[in-house]
Amino acid sequence: MKKNILNQSIFLKRITIACVGLLTHRAFRSKKFEIIGSENLIKLPDNNVLFVSNHQTYFYDVIAMLHVFNSSVKGKIDSVKRPKYLFNPKTNVYFIAAVETMKDSLLSKVLAYAGAILIQRSWRDSGESVEREVRSQDPNNIKLALLDGWVITFPRGTTDSAKPVRKGSAHIIKNNAPIVVPVKLSGFNEVFQRKGLKVLNRKKPFSMEICKPLSDGVYKKSVDEITSDLENIIN
Repeated sequence: MKKNILNQSIFLKRITIACVGLLTHRAFRSKKFEIIGSENLIKLPDNNVLFVSNHQTYFYDVIAMLHVFNSSVKGKIDSVKRPKYLFNPKTNVYFIAAVETMKDSLLSKVLAYAGAILIQRSWRDSGESVEREVRSQDPNNIKLALLDGWVITFPRGTTDSAKPVRKGSAHIIKNNAPIVVPVKLSGFNEVFQRKGLKVLNRKKPFSMEICKPLSDGVYKKSVDEITSDLENIIN
């Protein structure tokens, strides 16, 4: 069975994306979902692209991006109405997620097959604040994923919008010099369940904006400067 650069089964990844995509497609084909700027995805290279986004739900944020990314690379701009893109999905898309989150339930374990890069958070564990060194394999796995394709990260590392942007994303940018593409989510926390797949309100609008890539020299800034830039973007 063919595997990707992180030793993940590409076949299982395709099946997971297709199944989760079909299960959730009804929510995203809704007129209440507005997609803005997905044409900015078309000219991106096939690898070393880092998407930085605010974080509103545990799973639907990533699921929405998988829908939009796959539809867009198949030529459908700002639309996910026809789910044909799910049957041959882009498999070199990854997302950074905490080990504790993705091993918390059967649902999260299944979704991990969609391309999770599991990291150990150095500042939080099981709801408690901690202080520990960054796990040595985590930066290397992120680097491998960027060498292979697109990586999604949530710089706050939490769905709590009151929390500050962590410096981890700035280190990723400094160490790998990727193309950085901001993504802005709105309304997801009012429409979807925070930790599951339940749709709470189909009448409220929600949106995703794919912004233009940041300037090429962003990685030349200091970690603190990049972190400040990401804070402004996320807000």
